[in-house]
Amino acid sequence: MPTNFIHTVQDFLATTALDLAIKILAALAFWIVGRWMIGRVILLMQVAMNRNHVDPTLTKYVGSIVAITLNVALALGILGYFGIQTTSFAALLAGAGMAIGAAWSGLLGNFASGAFMLVLRPFKVGDFVTIGGVTGTVHELGLFGTTMITPDNVMTIVGNGRIFGDTIQNFSALSARRVERTAQLAGGVDVQEAKARFSAAVANIPNVQKIPAPEINVLDINLVGPVIAVRPYCHTDHYWQVYFDTNEAILRVCKEAGWPAPTPTQIAKLIQLPG
Repeated sequence: MPTNFIHTVQDFLATTALDLAIKILAALAFWIVGRWMIGRVILLMQVAMNRNHVDPTLTKYVGSIVAITLNVALALGILGYFGIQTTSFAALLAGAGMAIGAAWSGLLGNFASGAFMLVLRPFKVGDFVTIGGVTGTVHELGLFGTTMITPDNVMTIVGNGRIFGDTIQNFSALSARRVERTAQLAGGVDVQEAKARFSAAVANIPNVQKIPAPEINVLDINLVGPVIAVRPYCHTDHYWQVYFDTNEAILRVCKEAGWPAPTPTQIAKLIQLPG
């Protein structure tokens, strides 16, 4: 083997390879220390957010975004330490971000709406709501969609973008909800007696709230007779129980009072033609 070649290899091992080994060890040290520092930053941030009672889902979401950003910055810094031009990588990431944004515009819209929803909190888990045209109980708040359980026990996921693009009704936000029922009476029934009987019957229904008091009023008058509005108030959790019990109370009052069945009045008139 030529002597010059051996000297060249020795020089390489003594200089370039040694420098490369030092840089690799330094890069590993930077990566380990950087990852540890990123973990500490994320932990301190999440502790601060939990101390301020920030929604756990929002805390996890923000932590993930910050962790990804810091890890990308750490990787670019290590590449720069090796002398690799990171400008091309930054341009590549920017181009990939634009392509992904164009392809996943709807998904990213749901993602942004989910972040705003977690901040504004128009409803929470367990609330009975109507969102995106769907009525049910909120089961889970996600970053892309909200999971609901409908009254017929069907799990339904509504995209967060659709939620903020439509009307939001939160039936659990207030302490009481009004049950809307009506009683069609015959024309000969005394209205004041009917109101008194309905008021007494509704007051005995379980879970009907005294404040606000049940509303018993004449809602309408038609050819059959008066229409009485029977409107008790209750908590959302007891809505359907009070709803069905009110129907039974109306039927029971009508039967016990002996009121005639409301039937349309028909007037027959005979017209005799000349001739």
